[in-house]
Amino acid sequence: VLLAAAVCTKAGKAIVSRQFVEMTRTRIEGLLAAFPKLMNTGKQHTFVETESVRYVYQPMEKLYMVLITTKNSNILEDLETLRLFSRVIPEYCRALEENEISEHCFDLIFAFDEIVALGYRENVNLAQIRTFTEMDSHEEKVFRAVRETQEREAKAEMRRKAKELQQARRDAERHGKKAPGFGGFGSSAVSGGMTAMITETIVETEKPKVAPAPARPSGPSKALKLGTKGKEVDNFVDKLKSEGENIMTSVGKRSAEAAKVLAPPINMESVHMKIEEKISLTCGRDGGLQNMELHGMIMLRISDEKFARIRLHVENEDKRGVQLQTHPNVDKKLFTTESQIGLKNPEKSFPINSDVGVLKWRLQTTEESFIPLTINCWPSESGNSCDVNIEYELQEDSLELNDVIITIPLPSGVGAPVIGEIDGEYRHDSRRNLLEWCLPVIDAKNKSGSLEFSIAGQPNDFFPVQVSFISKKNYCNIQVTKVTQVDGNSPVRFSTETTFLVDKYEIL
Repeated sequence: VLLAAAVCTKAGKAIVSRQFVEMTRTRIEGLLAAFPKLMNTGKQHTFVETESVRYVYQPMEKLYMVLITTKNSNILEDLETLRLFSRVIPEYCRALEENEISEHCFDLIFAFDEIVALGYRENVNLAQIRTFTEMDSHEEKVFRAVRETQEREAKAEMRRKAKELQQARRDAERHGKKAPGFGGFGSSAVSGGMTAMITETIVETEKPKVAPAPARPSGPSKALKLGTKGKEVDNFVDKLKSEGENIMTSVGKRSAEAAKVLAPPINMESVHMKIEEKISLTCGRDGGLQNMELHGMIMLRISDEKFARIRLHVENEDKRGVQLQTHPNVDKKLFTTESQIGLKNPEKSFPINSDVGVLKWRLQTTEESFIPLTINCWPSESGNSCDVNIEYELQEDSLELNDVIITIPLPSGVGAPVIGEIDGEYRHDSRRNLLEWCLPVIDAKNKSGSLEFSIAGQPNDFFPVQVSFISKKNYCNIQVTKVTQVDGNSPVRFSTETTFLVDKYEIL
């Protein structure tokens, strides 16, 4: 097995090194530092051995190309691999010097990964390595060409429109008339930031010698309004959209999906309630709930003074022993006897246009049956690699979990996992060494699923497993069923927004 490939100085200082098995930095630096001392200067060899490893090397001017292998590795294959490594370096570096190697270190590492995978030589030649690392794509070239053409046309259109605007302004000032509005936007409809953006864009694209502005005629002349420029922005953006460009601000994918799931109701009534729950849960990998804590709250927002004196009728069907607590200004006796939330003084009103927490609850338990979503991660060693089976099961049929991501840590420096069977999709984050198992929805119709993959590592490398999700149904069955006015007990229209979020969800 090939342990590592490195380019080092004559003194054994590592310039670039790629480990193909799990090795610490101090270990590889120690091996390379010991390498020059082991060489016998009087004789010419291509390898040198110690008790644990074999160095196969080739001098390159002031540097060495060194392969570190196990002692039972095939020396003939290693020499062939070494020759390929030595031929790869001049492909990316103009000179075989330390500075040049350091400058192109990532290119060399990517090329090294094409030659060796998980310690074993790949059947590739120099031309294939060059093709793989370039990753040249005809479709990408076509896409770039089309995009550049669209951008040029859009800029030309914008310049033409800008010239028309300037001409219209000159004509208007010459005749002392109001400039045409080009679409009738009001004079104060567009912000100054938009105007600055337009001016900057026009100056950047055109860049002519700026002529002195003609003197403004006396009197309250409104020659060119901000609204006209704003309309040009809309035209420009519409043109880009019509040509297939996606004009959206860059928002992280996760936050965009979260916003989509948790979008507030469109028909927010004058009386609106947010019911929010957060769960913090820690499980053991062999089963058993170490701790589960859930906090919930009802937030009331009233936007119309007519409905400031109201009572909320709460339906509590929880059977898990949730501890409830009302706000100090809420009539506790009324809530205990009739499950209604109202102020202690019925003549007083709830605050207007502000979120007020009126009821909160808490559940803390170590009862396994209360776990909403169980995760069973089962890594088993198989030779040099680990086969990992992981499955989920929804215990609460009433829940519907959206945007579920189960994150499994991976050992570093061993490449990507080999995925076997999977329900849903996965993402491999090589930078953070994580495997994200993504499931759009888990509910009663989709209660369980599994994922199988294999990768080099030990069973402990795959913990802690973390879970995140968003739900529009709460865990504790506490709902506001009716809202009535204090005077006359007449019903009031209301809207509710329910969210169930994860604060921490770990399998250790």
